[in-house]
Amino acid sequence: MGKDSKKKEKPTESPFKKFVKKRAPIYLGIIALFIVFIVPMLTQSELEDTFPEDFTEKEKQILDTLMYYKGTNGKGLSVIEAIDNKIKEEYPDEQIYDNKKTSVGITITEIDSQTYQILFNFESHKGEINYSWNVNPNTVDISGNDSPSKHIIDLVEFYD
Repeated sequence: MGKDSKKKEKPTESPFKKFVKKRAPIYLGIIALFIVFIVPMLTQSELEDTFPEDFTEKEKQILDTLMYYKGTNGKGLSVIEAIDNKIKEEYPDEQIYDNKKTSVGITITEIDSQTYQILFNFESHKGEINYSWNVNPNTVDISGNDSPSKHIIDLVEFYD
């Protein structure tokens, strides 16, 4: 007499699958925000990333003496920050360091046993910016050889 009635059971989803399905749009939105806003910030180039890398240890030390010089008071703006600000003024709406036509040339030559000349040449698709400094790494005496270079040193010296 008995017909066995088998109940057809629906395959039940695991709680984890339910959890993910319910919140998938939120996760996709978070991933999209990460890709749109965070990844470009992490991959953004800086001025120092465009420097040549074929310097000797002595040349690196001399270049660092110039680029991280913060004036006689040792506070505030450094030379590399001043140069970066000047470049950003020239190219306000561009990621200029990521452009293929952007290059930085740095030449360090010894003038005498204590003084070195650093020539900084920034080239881009719109033109170039050149600076020339004399650096004494022992006394940290830095002087500009032309008007734009002197202006950068003045910015560093008199920055509040």
